[in-house]
Amino acid sequence: MARLAGRVRSWTLWNHMGVARRNVAHHYDISDELYGLFLGPTRQYTCAYFRRPEMSLDEAQAAKIEHIAGKLMLRPGMRVLDIGCGFGTLALALARDTGAEVVGITLSEVQLAEAQRRAREAGLAGQVEFRLQDYRAVTESFDRVVSVGMMEHVGLPHLGTYFRKVADILTPEGVALIHYIGRWSPPDTISPWFNKYIFPGAYCPAISEAMRAVERSGMILSDLEVWRGHYERTLQGWLDRFDRNIDRVRQLHDERFIRMWRYYLQSAELAFSEAHLVIHQLQLAKGRLTVPGTRDYLYAARNS
Repeated sequence: MARLAGRVRSWTLWNHMGVARRNVAHHYDISDELYGLFLGPTRQYTCAYFRRPEMSLDEAQAAKIEHIAGKLMLRPGMRVLDIGCGFGTLALALARDTGAEVVGITLSEVQLAEAQRRAREAGLAGQVEFRLQDYRAVTESFDRVVSVGMMEHVGLPHLGTYFRKVADILTPEGVALIHYIGRWSPPDTISPWFNKYIFPGAYCPAISEAMRAVERSGMILSDLEVWRGHYERTLQGWLDRFDRNIDRVRQLHDERFIRMWRYYLQSAELAFSEAHLVIHQLQLAKGRLTVPGTRDYLYAARNS
């Protein structure tokens, strides 16, 4: 029975390119303004990093970018691929702050248009390129690969494909940082309601499932970090902004949508605070000694 349930779970998460595009459009191509209302000016739709308890949501989002940039060990001129670039905030920050050349890919037309607009306004259009592209269609090589909040949309049957693609496009001294919603419990499905109404095709892997795919990719796990307590605070901040802007939301969407969206944010918060969801950050490398042997390099500049 367990084996049959696993096969059914895999069939429902078979996200080939056409299905993946439709799944992304279902959630992300609804209203650019809506996302601005609850995400705020940074337009970051992923877990913030509350390095200090008193941080605001926007400060914690900036801290996340700084933390990820540190793990990527970027230098000017490096080529970076941002898989699932969202509204472009991370890609633009990495290019601006490190001098890297960044390619951001998304399957959302709404996100693509906003990211391209922001690149032009920031004067970074020559340094950052945004594309409407599936990760499986990427053929160039990159010094660094980063993916934040996208692997949840890959689907269980495609985890092997995903990590093999990351390995294939990384240079021999390359480093990847994969940040995703996982679980500390054994493998399990997400809510059928979420899969139907919010994130079709989504799956939050247990670390055992992710690592099975990593091990077969030939890459080395150079660091694993587990974030606990950060996403519930992020979701609380999003819900607070959603409610503060409810009058404008009502001008954009009907009451059914509003009830659905509030339930989504509230139940997601509980899934992190009371159930089994956490954030996993996998730092992966091609070479055994590419990444320093301790985490001191992450904190040296901050403490100097």
